[in-house]
Amino acid sequence: MLKKIILSLSLLSCPLIALAEQIKLNDDAPKTHVVVKGDTLWDISALFLEQPWLWPKLWRLNPEINNPHLIYPGDVLKLVFDEYGEPMLVIEPAKPSYKWSPKIRQKKKKDSAITLLPLNVIAPFLRYEHLFTEDELAALPYIIGSDAGYKMSTKDFKVYVNADLDVAQSYAIYDKGQEIFDPETDDSLGFYVNLVGTGQVLKRGDIDNDVPSTMNVGSIKREIHVGNYVVPVNDGQLLPAVFSMKAANKSLRGAIVKASSNGREFAKLDIVMINRGLEHDVTVGDVMAIKRISPAVVDTGDGPAYVSETSRWHQITGGDYNMPTETLGELMVFKVYQKASMALILHTDKPARISDLITAPD
Repeated sequence: MLKKIILSLSLLSCPLIALAEQIKLNDDAPKTHVVVKGDTLWDISALFLEQPWLWPKLWRLNPEINNPHLIYPGDVLKLVFDEYGEPMLVIEPAKPSYKWSPKIRQKKKKDSAITLLPLNVIAPFLRYEHLFTEDELAALPYIIGSDAGYKMSTKDFKVYVNADLDVAQSYAIYDKGQEIFDPETDDSLGFYVNLVGTGQVLKRGDIDNDVPSTMNVGSIKREIHVGNYVVPVNDGQLLPAVFSMKAANKSLRGAIVKASSNGREFAKLDIVMINRGLEHDVTVGDVMAIKRISPAVVDTGDGPAYVSETSRWHQITGGDYNMPTETLGELMVFKVYQKASMALILHTDKPARISDLITAPD
């Protein structure tokens, strides 16, 4: 199990950002910002830019911030403009002090530097929850029983698996969860599976002679049942150490179909699933806008009213106006499947919801 997952940005790895894009400062962008503990590069960039994913253009010319991951709480960032009128950030030099007094020397530790995102919040999810198609599930080995003879078990037990598993190999045990459907096409996106435990193989099986493998269950999150699937630890869970963030393809349009919290509303650092994947040219690091169509309105004899508050007839026929679509946040894709992707919400002005739209950023 990975003990630490680091998410960072790199300008060296690929054509990750369309540098031709013109960055736009927020109208209320501050002249200076004092870095505080808990700040992230995304948060800091969002203070200054309308498009935070273009942050490298804001830092690119500053030799003092050659590596913006190594800025520290207490550093004063100053917004200045180069000879071409392009904005950039510099670290404001500390004012000299001529007062002598005893002082303990403080050394900035590398691990106190500002990081892109506090991944400790999402690392457990990144390691475990997964999406399998029906065909992929059909090909996986599964638990056929336990040494206790029960259909379900909770601790200190062995399970038997209908496959020739490698001795000492660690495996994740998954429970078949909810099947997720694309709300636009009704096509199945796959089954959202949940980690229920992990185990290590004690004895290799011989399935040709109907002998199952024996696995000792080392940890559990919930009851383990006959029929639970067994997958090598890290299979489908290995993520790049460096994520290159970029604006998603301008033709992209989809929707949020599920949240890891199973709630209907969610906010910054929540994990969501969208109904767009490899088939739609989605790639890891894509930044997308979260949008919502404003509530439908109908003209009645008593004046305009929201459709949801009027008769069933109006709820069926819809409103009288093409209501605007408003942006309420951004998310970034970190794992891509054939028809769907998992994404981290980077920012929201109001809670996001199931069925909210996702598009390329404005």
